[in-house]
Parts: sequence; structure tokens; C-alpha cells
Amino acid sequence: MAIVPEPLGDAPELAPASRQGIRIGLSGKLLMLTIAFVLVAEVLIYVPLIANFRLNWLNDRLAAAHTAAMVLDAAPSGMVPESLAKQILDSIGARAVAVKMGDQRRLLASANLPSSIEDDVDMRHLMWWQSIKEAFDVLLFCRPSDVMRVIGPAPMAEGQFIEIILDEGPLRNAMLSFSVTIMLVSLGISAFTAMLVFFALHYLLVRPMGRLTANMVAFRADPENAARIIERSGRRDEIGTAEEELASMQRELASMLHQKNRLASLGLAVAKINHDLRNLLASAQLFSDQLSSLPDPKVQRFAPKLMHALERAVALCQTTLSYGRAQEAPPDRKTVPVESLIEEVRESLGLTIEVPIRWIVSVERGLTMEADPDQMFRVIVNLGRNAMQALETHGTRDPARDQIRITGRREGDIVAIEVSDTGPGVSDRARSHLYQAFQGSTRPGGSGLGLAIAAELVRAHGGEINLVPGTMGATFRITIPDGAVDLSARRTARARA
Repeated sequence: MAIVPEPLGDAPELAPASRQGIRIGLSGKLLMLTIAFVLVAEVLIYVPLIANFRLNWLNDRLAAAHTAAMVLDAAPSGMVPESLAKQILDSIGARAVAVKMGDQRRLLASANLPSSIEDDVDMRHLMWWQSIKEAFDVLLFCRPSDVMRVIGPAPMAEGQFIEIILDEGPLRNAMLSFSVTIMLVSLGISAFTAMLVFFALHYLLVRPMGRLTANMVAFRADPENAARIIERSGRRDEIGTAEEELASMQRELASMLHQKNRLASLGLAVAKINHDLRNLLASAQLFSDQLSSLPDPKVQRFAPKLMHALERAVALCQTTLSYGRAQEAPPDRKTVPVESLIEEVRESLGLTIEVPIRWIVSVERGLTMEADPDQMFRVIVNLGRNAMQALETHGTRDPARDQIRITGRREGDIVAIEVSDTGPGVSDRARSHLYQAFQGSTRPGGSGLGLAIAAELVRAHGGEINLVPGTMGATFRITIPDGAVDLSARRTARARA
């Protein structure tokens, strides 16, 4: 039996000794169960064996009594000496032998007849359960002085029977001797069988489970160490499947923890950079204020846009610095003219006539939306910049082919805006993590932050952003309700109607 103390692990404090107790390992439990099951099997085998032994012992005495009865019955009446009759009775271990012939019952021989008989056994009508009960009565409650009468069928003629009177002591002694022999043989067989079962189950189950447990404990101590990932044993059963799933889970967890640590370090670096960048942008704001006072018409034209861009950059830096404490700020909804918003996006992206990308706008005249103007600007800028990068990666440099199309229309109390391009589209690998930072990039070297930020801002408005399937290039559809509503519930209600 394997008895081991409770593992300490990495618990912050130990339990009191009175509560800790002992823990029986899997090997110990397996050994105990094997012994218990083998003992139960031996008991189930012993019960019918001892009952059958008693019946055979009594049948042997009846068979000897049959032979003696034929000898005694063949002799003339009174011609069998008393000494010979006693020898015959001693040879079969009986005190008396009687037979029924016809309607008469004859006592063929007798010696030392008892005054009372404790048990009667009729071998002609004996049920199996009754035989078991009587066998254990003899073993447990029989006294050396007890006497029993046994009745069995006589072979001389049909309907006759033979009756003998026996001491129960010899039967009990024979049963005890048989029980000891059975016990010794059973213990030997049981020990050998238990050993085979134990070692087979230990090799097939306990050792692999111990290996899995030890690996999980070691992996928990250092989950980022790739050397702690379990090695597959090559088994093709459930243990092999558990090893494969555990190895896959450990690899994913190690990769995720490694990425989380890198992101934490990256976040710290970004926070430091943004802190200094915000100061630099504040200085740039002071210079832009001085530029706005110059009388040059071009300066007067572009200075307000420059100031507005700097204000957005400062606000974005401040948002980045506070990211660890809160999410994006709730939308400050205003009535936003969609056409002017899209035109501002085009200017921010630098899509002028000299750039070999066509910017096509198809928006309903006078379309407005209830949204945060700065946040929606960030959403469309991110989608537009992703479209530009996809077209640049595509590398055709053909204005007739390289296009970014912006469409907008009102659908009841919802405004739908689509941003599409004629680039290579979104790969299947990127679709599964499309809106996850650092995983949903659609181009080599991309971070995927643009789509992640756009999705977060759209959802903050109660809207949705989806990749439209079956289109050339990539088309992203944005739906912004006039108020924070549940679009999925609205679609379900509309489908039921």
C-alpha cells in the first residue's frame, strides 16, 4: 500500500496536522480494491463449494450404507453377529442403518442409538439454498455430541429409501479441513491474481496518470518554460488522447502567457513613449497657435486643420496613458454630417490627386448620424488606412483598379457605412481572429490594432462591424443606431414579424 503525505505544493499556508491526515495514493487504492474484489470472488466461490462438499460427504455415507444394507438384507434373519454388524456400522461411520421395503421399515443394524436426534436431512428433496444454509449451520453451530439422521433413495426398488444415523462431529471436522485447504489454495491463487491485476493496472493506468500529474505540477511551477510541456508517449488509447490534449493546452497556455508578458512590456513602453509624445505635441500646439496668426491664405486655410489634428493626437495619447485604468470613454453623441466626416478622413489619409488610389464616395445627400465624431473619425480612418495598406501590398499601382469606396445610407433609425477596397481580401487565417489585437492583421507585419480599435468603438455605440462575404477585395460594414439599442434583438423581432 502506497501511503504518502499530503503534497505541500505552493499553498500559502499549511493546514493543521489534525486536519491534514494521510492520503492514500492511487497505487494504494488500486491494491486495496484488488484485494477486496478478489476476496469477494473467493467468498462467492467458497459458499457453493462447502455446501457441495457436505452433500458429497453425505452421499458417500449413503452409498456405503446401500452396500451394507444389501449385505445385511441378504443374510438370514439373526445370522449376522452383533460384532460384525458393529464393524459394518463403524466402516460407514453410522450408528444405525434402516431401509423401507414395501410398507415395512426395517432396522438392519444399530449400535449406541442416541436418545435424541438434532438434525434431519432428506437427500431426496433438498433445495440449493437449503443446502447452503444447513452447511453453515454445521460449521457454526454444530456440537461434537450432535447426531443427525440422513435419508436417501434406496437403489433396490423404486419408492424405497435408506436411512442412516450419523454423528455430526466427523462431518464438521471434514468440512473444516476442506475449508482450510480451500482457503490456502484460494489465498495462493488470489495473491498471484491480485499481483498480476495490480501490476497490469499499475503499468496501464497508474504510471501514466502519475506521469500526467507530475507534469502538470511541474508545468504549474513554470508555465512559460517550453521544456515543461509533456512529451507524448505515442499511445493510441484514452491516455494517449489525454497526453495530446494536455500538450496542446500547455503549448497554447505557454504561448498566451508569453504573449501577455510581451504585451505588458509593450504597454509599459508605449505608456512611456506616449507620456513624452504628449509633451511634444503640446509644444507643437503652441507653434500651430502662432502659425494661425500669420496672414498667409494657405496658412489660414490649413492651420485650423493642423490644430484639430494635434488636439486629437493629444487626446489619443491621454487615452493610451489611461488604458490600464479604464476602457474607451463612452461616446459623446452628436449629430455628425457623414459627408464632411468622410472628407476629413480623406484629407487625414493624404489621398490627393497625386496618390494612385481612387477615393470614391457614394453617400446619401444630407446623411447624418448620431455618434461621437472623434470616435467615428478613428473608426473610418483605421478602416481606410487598412484599405490603403492592402492596396499598397497588392502592388498594382493602377488607379483604374486600386479603389477605396465609401458608401453610406440610412436604414430606418440605423446608419450603415461600408468601406471597401479592391485589394487581395482577407485571408482565412486572419478571419478567425479578425478583431483581436496583434492577431487579426490582414497583412504581413501588421499589428491588427486598427480593426480591434474600430470594433471596440463601434460596439460602444451599440453598433456592429462585419466583414461582408462574397465581395472582391474586402468590404467592412458598419451599422450605427441612433441610440444604444440591441441590434441582434431587433433582427430577431424583425425576422419573427
